[in-house]
Amino acid sequence: MQWTQNYSALGGSIGLTALVVSLPIFYLLWALAVKRMKGHIAGVTTLIFTNIIVILVYKMPIGVALSASALGILNGLFPIAWIIVTAVFLYNLTVEAGQFDIIKSSIASLSNDRRLQALLIAFSFGAFLEGAAGFGTPVAITGAILIGLGFEPLYAAGLCLIANTAPVAFGGIGAPIIAAGAVTGVNADIISAAVGRQLPFLSVFIPLYLIILMAGWKGAKEVLPAIAVSGCSFAIAQWWSSNYLGPMLPDIISSLFSLITTAILLKVWKPKNIWRFPNEKSEKIEQYKKYSGGQILKAWSPFLVLTVMVGIWGTTSFKNFVTKQLEWFVNIPHWPGLDGLVYKTMPIVTKPAVYSASYKWDFFAAAGTAILISSIITMLILGVSPARGAKVARATLKTLIYPTITVSSVLGFAYIANYSGLSYTLGILFAGTGHLFPFFAPVLGWLGVFLTGSDTSANALFGQLQNVTAQQVGVNPVLTIASNSSGGVVGKMISPQSIAVATAATGLVGKESDLFRFTLKHSIFLLLLICIMTYLQAYVLPGMIPVIQ
Repeated sequence: MQWTQNYSALGGSIGLTALVVSLPIFYLLWALAVKRMKGHIAGVTTLIFTNIIVILVYKMPIGVALSASALGILNGLFPIAWIIVTAVFLYNLTVEAGQFDIIKSSIASLSNDRRLQALLIAFSFGAFLEGAAGFGTPVAITGAILIGLGFEPLYAAGLCLIANTAPVAFGGIGAPIIAAGAVTGVNADIISAAVGRQLPFLSVFIPLYLIILMAGWKGAKEVLPAIAVSGCSFAIAQWWSSNYLGPMLPDIISSLFSLITTAILLKVWKPKNIWRFPNEKSEKIEQYKKYSGGQILKAWSPFLVLTVMVGIWGTTSFKNFVTKQLEWFVNIPHWPGLDGLVYKTMPIVTKPAVYSASYKWDFFAAAGTAILISSIITMLILGVSPARGAKVARATLKTLIYPTITVSSVLGFAYIANYSGLSYTLGILFAGTGHLFPFFAPVLGWLGVFLTGSDTSANALFGQLQNVTAQQVGVNPVLTIASNSSGGVVGKMISPQSIAVATAATGLVGKESDLFRFTLKHSIFLLLLICIMTYLQAYVLPGMIPVIQ
């Protein structure tokens, strides 16, 4: 039974239809921000609610709706959740082997100045953790480290949340960009390149903003060389890797480059004064355990191996070898109950066109598999026995059960929104903003991350909407898809999930509202900067953003 999408199903009115079909989005906002529902419960109930809405409003066949939801859930499990699970597993292996303390000490021992420690740990090392694991890990770890060094809890939590912005779009080995590509059909490498031409501007600015927030402009001027080296080195590496290596490695490469260059600077330059918080005793100077170069190299080796492996996996020659020579994948070219049954219609297409549906389980070529192999190599290097590795794997899976359900349910929502026409209805409505849409495009990503706590989920929610609306208003859809991710990074600091992680890690449980108020104004200010940048890239500097070939 063929079914044609109807974007103005309620009385021929786009406005009325959009209002009703957007109820699941408002429900998700209420569930997370007001009801403070757990993410996986909010995600699953939103998916169920969305199915009911599209069946009633669009008269979408029940079987087709359920099939679209199932396809989205499956894509959430693989490749997205597969990346998350293997990335966190690798990180947990370094902790199990006792190497993470060496990594922490190798950073903290570079300087006793609180400003420089914030740059090294909250910004550079936090970006590294975002790239390696993501999903709350950076804020939890860096917040705890700063507290251990003597930072005030509220500052530690707030600074880590604000610092964890520029790397978010490429977090979890590129999971947000890969998710955006999955729901829009746009090559993830193209989206990666576009985001890599937006976020470097933020990456240069964030270190300065962070230190001004801590110590004022006078305090920031004293460490301008470190601020410049930290931010500029990060931005340059982020631009290069996102444009030439794809979405999986930018955070790893840029954070390591920032850490190394800043560390080298601190070997030859020191600030005139050692800055501390007003309540600290100035004579208190921490002593850190000294480790040899070999010990430090061994501690960092899991992530060096990861960088090499993911780099190999991302090459065209390797992808061609896997797909054309090995042919090791399971391909479902016609997804049952969905493929060939749904038709798009005007104004989305010039004439009714079939909306195809397929699924490919490409295990060996998946980024998560590269991370898994990196983890196995890491076990050999660090001397982790198979029994201990299995124990870590079980603990990792147990920890990530609920986040996996959240991501999968949100992907399910994204797919049902696309196949039902919900995304297109909202896209046509947003197209009414016309010339101004590129300015507001980042706001959708910001809202999505606030709702879900994840740039990956936000791209799944609104990626196709950005794609459709851009085509409606006549701007480059790659720009608006990228801006969804770029806008989302500054929503991370105010999302209920991030706030909860930060307060738990810094001993501020019960003071979530204080931390929210601390970060809200900064989130809005940085969002405004991204909105202005996106508008300029749409109309003043359109050549900055790549186009779909």
